[in-house]
Amino acid sequence: MGSRAFGLATEDSDTDRRGVFLAPTPLFWRFEKPPTHVEGPRPEQFSCELERFCELALRANPTALECLHSPLVEHVDATGRELLALRGAFLSRAVHDTYVRYAAGRRKELRADVARRGAPRWKQAMHLLRTMAGVRDLLRTGVLTLEVGAAREELLAVRRGDVPWEEVERRLSALCAEAALPDSPLPAGPDRARVADFLHRTRRASALRD
Repeated sequence: MGSRAFGLATEDSDTDRRGVFLAPTPLFWRFEKPPTHVEGPRPEQFSCELERFCELALRANPTALECLHSPLVEHVDATGRELLALRGAFLSRAVHDTYVRYAAGRRKELRADVARRGAPRWKQAMHLLRTMAGVRDLLRTGVLTLEVGAAREELLAVRRGDVPWEEVERRLSALCAEAALPDSPLPAGPDRARVADFLHRTRRASALRD
């Protein structure tokens, strides 16, 4: 994930890793349930248990959806391959409201930085522009693409602070307006039944195996 998945990595970029793990079904039969997420063991590594991950993705959580669509996959097993094949079931026009609310929250934080320090956190500003451009294109095409392609240098200029904050705000407003597409090819809501069936079959197989 992060800059390496987005095509925005520079020489000093970290390697951010996000993963999904399946807790064995028998662990849920105890009073102490398995964790919904774990950090590590490597730096900048964070993993979600499958059910929690599906819940987040069904709510159009930006991080979960981007994890499903990352072009860089280091390891995947049979369950992971089925999850990746299912990624279209999580996409719907609901991403518009979720991402616009997400952008509003991040924008408020950036404005607070400007008020306190005279400048926003430019890296966060860059990623907010990238995120909103991605959801705009998703609503237009039905496809979530993480790699920024030709927009790389324009976004890196924002990260360096070469673009005035007023211009960044103008671009954010334009992207939010462009994302409002009533005729998007995406369905009105995610396919919860399909995801629930996948989760049920996976839990059942784990119980029989363990």
